[in-house]
Amino acid sequence: MSHMSTLTRAATPTTSTRTLLACGVAAGPLFTGVSLLQVLARDGFDLGRHPLSLLSLGDAGWVQIANFAVTGVLSLGFALGLRLSPVSGWAGRWGPRLYGGFGLGLVLGGVFVTEPSDGFPPGAADGSASWHSLVHDVVAGVAIDLALVSCLLLARRFRRAREAGWAAYSLLTGVAGLTLSWWPDPDGISVRLAAVVVLVLAWATATATRLLAAPVGLGA
Repeated sequence: MSHMSTLTRAATPTTSTRTLLACGVAAGPLFTGVSLLQVLARDGFDLGRHPLSLLSLGDAGWVQIANFAVTGVLSLGFALGLRLSPVSGWAGRWGPRLYGGFGLGLVLGGVFVTEPSDGFPPGAADGSASWHSLVHDVVAGVAIDLALVSCLLLARRFRRAREAGWAAYSLLTGVAGLTLSWWPDPDGISVRLAAVVVLVLAWATATATRLLAAPVGLGA
């Protein structure tokens, strides 16, 4: 089957698949909006010094915990929607699976909270490394990498489907995110990691919107 016939014969997503893809549309605006409101509203929080994870602490910490959990569940739904879409080949199979790992990581990031650090929450002493903060840090780092590799894998599938624009967008998201997250300078790491999460979720929102608007056959 040619690439063009793969495109023209792409199956229309079922209602359940469309609902799952819609989860990807919602995840980005939800997480970004809720996080931004807290960055602006929480006393003593400085994104230049404090990672978004610290918003899970304090009296209003439940808001960010819920934000992580709900966004994670929505991301898991989007990953399943991708898997149920007309996607084949090893990259098409593993791309959604890895993005599902990102969603699971967000949920776990809300369950296992970090410790107070660098004066936040105000008045709290910096906490020593605890088992749950170590789990949080490891899960967060792995989850971000899984999402970025997922972008790279799905870039390959878009390219094979002759969707050059979406292939380039997915590739740039993965490369930019890996560069920002692995940049060796510790200064500004909280800003860079926040930017990476926003990039990934924006990619998911855009990709889900694209697949909902017009099915794309991503088969080999």
